[in-house]
Amino acid sequence: MCNNSYSCRGTGAFLMGAVAGMAAGAALTATMTPSSTRQIKRAAHKAAKRVNEAVDHLADAMDM
Repeated sequence: MCNNSYSCRGTGAFLMGAVAGMAAGAALTATMTPSSTRQIKRAAHKAAKRVNEAVDHLADAMDM
């Protein structure tokens, strides 16, 4: 597969670099995800609050 040991080491170094890059990308993604998850949860909470307020207003309007 490899004609000399130099080309095999180069291939191994490339593969190790590629694996290290993928690991760094996964770590960066993992650290950034909770922030966006919090934003999604906050938006969902606000939406649920607005729905509850709308239901309350509708219930008050039906009582009149």
